[in-house]
Amino acid sequence: MKIAPVKTPIVAKKMFPNYVWDIATSKKELYLTFDDGPTPEITNWVLETLKQFNAKATFFCIGSNIEKHPEIFQNILNSGHAIGNHTQHHVKGWKTKTKAYLKEVDIAQSVINLEPKNQDYLFRPPYGQIKPKQGKKLIELGYKIIMWDVLSFDWEQEISEEKCLDNVISKSKKGSIIVFHDSIKASKNLTFVLPKVLEIFSKKGYKFKALELL
Repeated sequence: MKIAPVKTPIVAKKMFPNYVWDIATSKKELYLTFDDGPTPEITNWVLETLKQFNAKATFFCIGSNIEKHPEIFQNILNSGHAIGNHTQHHVKGWKTKTKAYLKEVDIAQSVINLEPKNQDYLFRPPYGQIKPKQGKKLIELGYKIIMWDVLSFDWEQEISEEKCLDNVISKSKKGSIIVFHDSIKASKNLTFVLPKVLEIFSKKGYKFKALELL
């Protein structure tokens, strides 16, 4: 069941100005992000679909999934997409002590084992749950905390494919950071929505960029 709005309210962005919610730009650019992979059943399909539209994206990977599927992780890298940290075991920040949370991030980063192409490592908190103290510590450690402007709700089984598509089409604007998931749970909606989002916005002259390639 939905517990968050599709479009992130301006008040939420103002409450946490140190987090990245969207990209300020006048250009026709969108930032697709994929959480929870790599996943054998869907990640490679996502990569092939993005390739068809010459689209780049950012994959927020779970460390344990990288360890299970290193070849798929390598496919993401070989395709020129950006990589972000999504903790080692997809933990909820609100229910995790700060020390343990930071350890989860650190372990996942060691699994990712990549130097950032900008000055910061990219991080997205699972479920969007992160305590202010956790966020502050991560920023001090050189992480850029990436939130979102638009939630597709692709993982939500009660939402139809058409509604999921409308969530993205109706709410996205120049510079929007959009959340998808390369997970089994999201695959039904994602396989319907992603090609259509890429096609519709491409016809409007939009480019799809990776956050780390700014």
